[in-house]
Amino acid sequence: MPDEMARPLIRGRGGGAGSRQLEASMSELGAPVIGILGTGDFSRSLARRLVASGYQVVVGSRTPKRSVALFPEEAEVTSQLEAASQADLVFVAVFPEHHSTLMPLKATLAGKTLVDVSNGLRINRDGPSNAEQLADLFPESSVVKGFNTISAWSLQMGPRDGSRQVFLCSNSNKSKSVVMQLCRRMGFIPVDMGLLSSSLEIENLPLYLFPSWRIPIICTLSLFLFFYLYNFIRDILQPFITARKSLFYKMPIETVNVTLPSVALVMFALVYLPGLIAAFLQLWWGTKYKRFPNWLDRWLAGRKQFGLCSFLCAVLHAIYSLCLPMRKSARYKLLSEAFKQVKDGVEDSWVDEKVWRMELYLSAGILALGLLSLLAVTSLPSVSNTVNWREFSFIQSTLGYCALSMATLHTLLFGWDRAFDPARYRFCLPPTFMLVLILPVTVLLGRLALFVPCVAGRLRQIRRGWERSRHIRFVLPEDGCHNGLEDISNV
Repeated sequence: MPDEMARPLIRGRGGGAGSRQLEASMSELGAPVIGILGTGDFSRSLARRLVASGYQVVVGSRTPKRSVALFPEEAEVTSQLEAASQADLVFVAVFPEHHSTLMPLKATLAGKTLVDVSNGLRINRDGPSNAEQLADLFPESSVVKGFNTISAWSLQMGPRDGSRQVFLCSNSNKSKSVVMQLCRRMGFIPVDMGLLSSSLEIENLPLYLFPSWRIPIICTLSLFLFFYLYNFIRDILQPFITARKSLFYKMPIETVNVTLPSVALVMFALVYLPGLIAAFLQLWWGTKYKRFPNWLDRWLAGRKQFGLCSFLCAVLHAIYSLCLPMRKSARYKLLSEAFKQVKDGVEDSWVDEKVWRMELYLSAGILALGLLSLLAVTSLPSVSNTVNWREFSFIQSTLGYCALSMATLHTLLFGWDRAFDPARYRFCLPPTFMLVLILPVTVLLGRLALFVPCVAGRLRQIRRGWERSRHIRFVLPEDGCHNGLEDISNV
């Protein structure tokens, strides 16, 4: 298989003169000459993307003859001093601990724009950043921090296969504007992060490991561990202690399959609970201008991650359920039941109540999973960017509550009349589905409470600026004269 990183984005013409003519024909009149100091993987990918974007590129290397074969023919590979002399804008693509080796180029780089693409080895919270240290080493140059969040793969394959955002910051607006123009021409989206003091935040971005996922994942794992142990005690440990009946074979499949929907439903209810809490707090305060507690702000910001964790558990539950008949234990139980019916002379084991319960149970579960899949797909940035806010709110809120209702109904149908069977209370513990239903039923009842006309009307007033303490005279618009942005569906 050929090396994708070695494939040139633009084919060479063979000779050096032809390459220079190609560069001249591709480069726009007045476009800056781009220099790159460094010959690593990132430098190679950056050079190929710049050449493909029509820029004249000159690469500075300590060993030009050894590095020339790594770069496209359209890029000139020369010494660091010569590259710094020719270039108008220079990418510093060397590790920050080697920035001091560029000090002999200080006079040559004076007055030029330096783009620092380096990252640290660990999260730096105290500073200074690599870009600020580079600015201290080259005070006569304009340092721009950027491209450190873009991988070499994204540069090699283009923005279609990677992140398109490039975070930039600099104390020089002119230099930052030049780099932003370069970003757009390369197919990326520049994001202005302000002054060079923001470089520490930009350098830390690639080092974070799912910061917004930490609490949802911990919550998911904690709920899974709780419900798994709860089901283990009720379904496996209790029969073993009381009747010496070994059911430990259920641990890998059945117990997990009962635990996953429990976690999925509780996590899904946690997606909509903070919105209800926020709505009732606004009703209690009588204003929308009072800040929510920090824990509620973080909860509201992490609802997407809670929902995706719920979706993962629901999908795994569906897969596990489809695999249940494939187990040997299920086959043995089926054959044993059939043999018992033949032995007892039972001609018809059809029970309408059980058949209807199973049909409705499966139907509600399929609908819930389908709606949850729609919510998960809509949460993707590429999809959410194609809908307006009202459409997004309708899908995530209205259809989301429909999905929560169907999932709750799915659990209720699973329980059926089991809640009234004393034999189900093993070790005096209620069935698992009774614990699971507490939170989603509470959320649905709270949502219904917001539909009460007097409550819904007051919440609409508050979200349009009404405040109880100021006694502002306020008249709601007619029913058909609002845009839906202040609707209670956004909770």
